[in-house]
Amino acid sequence: MEYPRSLAPKLRELARFFPAVVISGARQSGKTFLVRKTFPGHRYVSLDLPSVAEQAERNPAEFLRDHPAPLIVDEVQYAPGLFRHLKTEIDRARHAMGRYILTGSQQFVLMKGVSDSLAGRCAVLELENLSRIEIGRGKPRSDSRKALLSLMARGQFPELWRVPSLPRRDFYASYVATYLERDVRQILNVASLRDFERFIRVLAARAGSMLNKSDVARAVGVSVKAVGDWLSVLQTSGQIILLEPWFTSFGKRVVKAPKVYFRDSGLLCFLLNLDDETLDASPHLGPVWETLVFAEMRKLNQSVPNPVNFWYYRDQRAREIDFILERGGRLTLVECKWREHPDLDDARHLLSVREDLGRSGSSYRPVSSWVIGTPDATYSLDDNVTAGAIRDLPRVVS
Repeated sequence: MEYPRSLAPKLRELARFFPAVVISGARQSGKTFLVRKTFPGHRYVSLDLPSVAEQAERNPAEFLRDHPAPLIVDEVQYAPGLFRHLKTEIDRARHAMGRYILTGSQQFVLMKGVSDSLAGRCAVLELENLSRIEIGRGKPRSDSRKALLSLMARGQFPELWRVPSLPRRDFYASYVATYLERDVRQILNVASLRDFERFIRVLAARAGSMLNKSDVARAVGVSVKAVGDWLSVLQTSGQIILLEPWFTSFGKRVVKAPKVYFRDSGLLCFLLNLDDETLDASPHLGPVWETLVFAEMRKLNQSVPNPVNFWYYRDQRAREIDFILERGGRLTLVECKWREHPDLDDARHLLSVREDLGRSGSSYRPVSSWVIGTPDATYSLDDNVTAGAIRDLPRVVS
């Protein structure tokens, strides 16, 4: 079964205005399907094949003669030397748009090539895994607790939904093994892949929490520097996202550490050895729920005309707000609670921080506050806070 991607119209539009478009994203996020479906008239070549990647890296001029534009180059990070020659080819016909569509699963190599050679000549998009809307092929999906537990545990990698009979555990075991062998070895010279795998699992147990590198280093048995390097690997390859704390002239920036989130709830559940039967009783259910909500908000944010910036809030009084969405000084405050009937107690930090913001004279203005749980219907907790469900996230982001 095919799942049309909501990013396709934006990709098509950018190709009308830029000579090249770069699409980054984690392995198996659906980049190849997206670009081949969107640009059926383009030639296609993948640098996943070592011999092809070697030609592109060692003899890029010959490679581009063998594969003329319009061209899709898949996994372009395997030939970083190609970027400079792409610049030359683009400049020969500077106003011919959409000639090169490039994909890659290692963001650092991609963005270095873009900034060094293709600045001003390409647009950059990031593709995440399927959204709930894409999985439902544009139709509403059930947001019952049972359906959400199943979604969180299975995750949103396209292959798991294209082949419904594919065992999720087998998929993720293969995914992690391939990731360790290919991406980790290429990006960073990790002395022990076993240590790195243990590091990923230790990090999974801290998902949704403030990142303490020293604590992680002690748990894994490696240096703090190694933890920092390995976090960069996970970020570069699209596996995790670090959410920074929000701060302004309002109060003091008490918390400096980011919170760590895995991009896909299914991978997180696999690393925590959870499935849809055990997740509901797990102490990790709250962070997994936050992971899903955050992922859905990021995907929705890609399609809005004026995207928001994501932050979280925590102060010296231990008041914490899971997500702050900021757009032009206007704030939306979001708390995630795995509850069927969120109440005012679940919103106490939202209300308290809103009140302090109003008194502070800050130019930042809260315009809405939400507690995202699993209620059957959306309802107001008071004049300033709404209890909603995952179906309400388009309203939250827009």
